[in-house]
Amino acid sequence: MRKLSTIGSAMLTSIVAFGLMMAAESGIANAQALPTATGPGMYLSVGGTLSDFESDYGHTQIRGGGVYVDANLYWRFGVEGEYRKLKYPTLGESQTTMLVGPRWSFRSSGLQPYAKVLVGGGRMTFPYGYGRGDYFALAPGGGVDLQLSEKIRVRLVDVEYQTWPGFEFGPLHPFGVSAGISFQLLRGASNISK
Repeated sequence: MRKLSTIGSAMLTSIVAFGLMMAAESGIANAQALPTATGPGMYLSVGGTLSDFESDYGHTQIRGGGVYVDANLYWRFGVEGEYRKLKYPTLGESQTTMLVGPRWSFRSSGLQPYAKVLVGGGRMTFPYGYGRGDYFALAPGGGVDLQLSEKIRVRLVDVEYQTWPGFEFGPLHPFGVSAGISFQLLRGASNISK
């Protein structure tokens, strides 16, 4: 069985590779009919966040940071992948998640609300380094990004409610908020056809 970090690395590598292929394809396939609408087009951005979560393991606040990749494939639809590590305030416990899934944007400029449903793995490191466990994780959520410029977006708020159904002591439900900033690496064509 592969380690969670290997699976997460493979997921993020796949997202980046897919985004690069889609961006390259958009420049090649312009021999189509004229577009009937315009939108933000394809893009690939990478960002970082700070997070504050409530964990029902220990009933305490856990804080940390993470990175995320957004690959917008069509006008309102894309894929998001994220890696987040949250630490408990005492005894060395931590929760790490590597998640990927679809993301829907509701606006193309200014304030950009979105919804997402991510799946992947969660790793719990137990007190005093006594052990760790890898679990399936599901994380529906949403938030609002603010487009500052063509290449910079501020993640004003991102809310997630995670479910770890296979946790040893009963299902785990960490939930919390994150905020951060992202930088656009690639941009494809800005026209779409309806």
